[in-house]
Amino acid sequence: MNIDDIVLNFAPGTLMILNVVLALIMFGIALDTAPSDFKVVLKHPKPFFVAIIAQLFVLPVVTFGLTLILPVTPSMALGMILVACCPPGNISQVLTHRSGGNVALSVSMTAVSNLIYIVAMPLSIAFWGSMHPTARGLLKTVSLEPAKMLLEIFLIIGVPFAVGLLIRAKMPAFATRVQPFVKWFSLIALLGFIVGALAGNWTYFVAFLGIILLVVAVHDAVALAIGYGTAHIGGLGTRERKAVTFEVGIRNAGLGLGLVFTFFGGLGGMAIVAGWWGIWDIIAGLTLASLWAAHTKRKTGSVKGDPTGKSVSREAAAEEADQ
Repeated sequence: MNIDDIVLNFAPGTLMILNVVLALIMFGIALDTAPSDFKVVLKHPKPFFVAIIAQLFVLPVVTFGLTLILPVTPSMALGMILVACCPPGNISQVLTHRSGGNVALSVSMTAVSNLIYIVAMPLSIAFWGSMHPTARGLLKTVSLEPAKMLLEIFLIIGVPFAVGLLIRAKMPAFATRVQPFVKWFSLIALLGFIVGALAGNWTYFVAFLGIILLVVAVHDAVALAIGYGTAHIGGLGTRERKAVTFEVGIRNAGLGLGLVFTFFGGLGGMAIVAGWWGIWDIIAGLTLASLWAAHTKRKTGSVKGDPTGKSVSREAAAEEADQ
């Protein structure tokens, strides 16, 4: 059985549900995004530029290298490239808060980064995929059109994000009430969707379990390390390093999975890599955040913010950014 020849079972109606869930995730991020979050980037641009460089350039380059080193097939390599080119996931804010990192910085970076990725994502996938010695053949077979992908991403990311920003600006009290529900409902729905997709194609997943676990674990660990390493080299403080670590290491693999079924026909290696990444990065991220928080508390006697992961006020987050 060749994973490159596998096409995962996925009903068109289910794909529509996935797109709605992804749109809800972006809508939830926007509802939690205030104008002050963009001002944070303007007032403190250095951490943002460090994170953007790490995400748009360092992570794809290193991922490209990993696909040449690890024992992956062309479709798995393209799946890794796809994930590396995805925007950051909104759970990065939860993990940043749990670890005692700079929450306001995380929120602002996610908000601005997702706007950039509307254009950057399809271009990055097309560029790095076409450069790969074995995976580029798959791009030719599916006739990937960056312009069409740009439109799809704009509809899934751009439109709900813009609607959420508008509601946040015009009806802030309403946005504050509904945001937690939208955020957690969409996150749980996405996780359930990924689990369901893997369960529905369990035979294929089990057949390649060993290599998938290895590849995703290594790739995710490297992504987190890139976030921390670039933040350290950039001279950022400890709390900013935590925010950048999760901003770079946590990718919106659910969006990637949707693109696999929309533009790559459910190609086996790509879908399984993206699907398992969506589960594993939550597990790895929560583990790292908890260990990091415990280490900081032992070292300093306290962890900035509520370690239970509950939301902090907008005012408290703004104060964090100014520190």
